Amino acid sequence: MKEISVPSAGILDGAGLPALTVRLALIYAAAEFLISSPTWFSIGDNPIKPILGKLVLEVVFVLLAILFAYLLSRIRRQPYSVQLLACLLLSLFSSLGMSLLDYYLYSLIMLPAATPFDLREYGYAVCYRMSIFFGWSFLFVALLNLIDVRDRDLKLMASREEALAAQMRALHYQINPHFLFNTLNSITGLVEEGASQRAERMIMSLSAFLRSTLQLDPLRELRLADEMALQKEYLDIEKERFSDRMTVRIDIPAELNDAMVPSLILQPLIENAVKHGVGSSTGRAEIHVSAVRTGSMLCVSVENDVAAAATGKVGLGIGLANVAHRVKTHFPAGAFLAARPVAPGRFRASLTMPFRTG
Repeated sequence: MKEISVPSAGILDGAGLPALTVRLALIYAAAEFLISSPTWFSIGDNPIKPILGKLVLEVVFVLLAILFAYLLSRIRRQPYSVQLLACLLLSLFSSLGMSLLDYYLYSLIMLPAATPFDLREYGYAVCYRMSIFFGWSFLFVALLNLIDVRDRDLKLMASREEALAAQMRALHYQINPHFLFNTLNSITGLVEEGASQRAERMIMSLSAFLRSTLQLDPLRELRLADEMALQKEYLDIEKERFSDRMTVRIDIPAELNDAMVPSLILQPLIENAVKHGVGSSTGRAEIHVSAVRTGSMLCVSVENDVAAAATGKVGLGIGLANVAHRVKTHFPAGAFLAARPVAPGRFRASLTMPFRTG
């Protein structure tokens, strides 16, 4: 799993809001300019004057729109009723002023045949301007709410990923001490038997294994070949204890070496095979590790001999339960652990997960 990071919100964040506001105001003003231009261009004989007058109005609108955005952003945490009232009041007062400016520019363009002030025409202009300003206000409030929803989603995602990381680390560290205690018990047994040279080799092997494993990030993925190299180091440790009774067979096709798996995910499976297979048997016991790809899925199995009387008693201990939980957390869909007897005196734990390469 890659290092967890919070996705960028792009333009939908607080830092990008001013620039986004200006761009939206310019686009909104341009749209209003195109819609209302035919009326203005029909005034007088000189088409240049209407264009200049209209541009002045649009510049004023953009400045007022930016002011609207600033004021509305200041009350974005207020109830919607307060925001609605603010939109109405801002639109009303801005429309009154803009309509007067509109009439003044109209009079300049019509000179020397300026028309007298018409209250009804002024009222029409105020209603038109209110619709423009009110539309802009609603657009900006909707944008603010979209940003708020996006921020909440990002924070929720970050919290979930942090909780997931903490959970996986807890599972990882719960598995590691279990292995360490078992290995130290094995070394103690060798010392008690007087096999000092074997105990010394086991201590050196344990030191090398811990050096490799304790440096691993529990959230990191490994190539299956690298994961198996670590497990071979562990098996070498156990072979020192069960040298006369333990047989290991590994069947992993070369084309699966680059498959990515969670680090040390096979450790509890192999440890379980040693404990319930070799450790509980009086004769020779085999541990068979295999891997196969079926479509888009990778299945890694650890199969071992067990005493015939204990076949039905072997199940999910804390180690295998942690593996099942960890793999489901790492791969939310399509990953699972199946552990069951496959024949009298034979037990298999199979880990199925999506196949992917690094």
